[in-house]
Amino acid sequence: MMSQSLRDKHVIVVGLGRSGVAAARLAVALGARVTANDAAAQVSDDARALTGLGVALSLGGHAGAPFDSADLVVVSPGVPRVPELVAAEARGAPVIGELELAWRQVSHVPTAAIGGTNGKSTTTTLVAEMLSAAGLRVFAGGNLGTPLAELAIGPESPDALVLEVSSFQSERTPTLRPRAAAILNITDDHLDRYDSFDAYADAKGNLLLPMTADDTAVAPHGDPIVARQLARSRARAWTFGREGDFCVTADAIVDRPSGRVYPRAEIALAGDHNALNAAASVAVATAMGASEAAIRAALSSFTGLAHRIAFVRELDGVRYYDDSKGTNVGASVAALSGMSEPRVVLIAGGRDKLGSYGPLVDALRARGRGLVVLGEAGPRIAAAAAGVVDVVAARGMSDAVVKARELARAGDAVLLSPACSSFDMFRDYKHRGDKFVRAVRALGSDR
Repeated sequence: MMSQSLRDKHVIVVGLGRSGVAAARLAVALGARVTANDAAAQVSDDARALTGLGVALSLGGHAGAPFDSADLVVVSPGVPRVPELVAAEARGAPVIGELELAWRQVSHVPTAAIGGTNGKSTTTTLVAEMLSAAGLRVFAGGNLGTPLAELAIGPESPDALVLEVSSFQSERTPTLRPRAAAILNITDDHLDRYDSFDAYADAKGNLLLPMTADDTAVAPHGDPIVARQLARSRARAWTFGREGDFCVTADAIVDRPSGRVYPRAEIALAGDHNALNAAASVAVATAMGASEAAIRAALSSFTGLAHRIAFVRELDGVRYYDDSKGTNVGASVAALSGMSEPRVVLIAGGRDKLGSYGPLVDALRARGRGLVVLGEAGPRIAAAAAGVVDVVAARGMSDAVVKARELARAGDAVLLSPACSSFDMFRDYKHRGDKFVRAVRALGSDR
């Protein structure tokens, strides 16, 4: 699928997670001389295997990598703006992300992009399901699952791309132009990386900048934060929400531009927050040319993703839910507020992103039975919620599940929705969710 060449160019790839390894392999395939750099001295076997392709490894920091001779620097999403990148930019070297490098090879493929703080993975997957139901060969990836560079290396030629795009990725995608893009919402997240909330919001909005009047941007109706980002783009705007072009009512999602109506009784995804994700998905898929029949088929069959408010089991009248993907306060507030049970014991905590826990405390005041905290952010969350609900601290996930069970009463829910990232105690949110599920399933029937 590759359409450009980097022959005899010196490319430095910074960050050797899965996307960085894929970017290095792609740069080699494009003819570049590649240096792969990571701050860690120990990297994965896949990263070390790059030497078999002629890649030079520079590990244990950035200062020793030959940035001065780089014709192009490709940055993985998790790498902050370290001084070496600033210096490379100052001398005029292009500094782009893995997603940008890959998209330049597949830019001929119609692309949908999903950004925002919460709901990206669900919406990305649902849009992909809608386009697949329309008979298209679809690649779904980016921040979700498979890096786009892995597609660009291979022989596959899809009919459409559906990309989940994080703020870290959209910092460095200057030419990625979606035919349709959505920014679902923008709430506090990653304030440990950005200087301000406005800087974070602008990074999200960068997704819309390359779009033209021939493209469609989808945004929540009446959201002033997203509206400010929408104003930076030339794209046609469609809105979704309780009002707007794709309107969520008590009974249906109404596509006002076309007059189509999608009854909520026929939508497999549960919850009001997912009704909004579904409305945004309908808008994006419609802009990508999906038929009404294809959209209906996907809405009726797609039940959601693992670790997104996934029911685990019921024990002694208490229902347990895994929302380990709730990695910021906004996501956890939506999960907590959308529970069907009247009272909820929340398990929260992890790597602190330094935002306010006020909205989470407000949701606990309305719906909470109790709060179990764990991880680095546990003390901050506990202090914020003191006096609102009963708060206990846990040593780990198994202990948290036991303590949550002690707080819960018949008819309640126990919800893991951490409002934090997982990296203080777990490999990723999936590892955290799997630990929760195992701990819940290990509970006996006697208290």
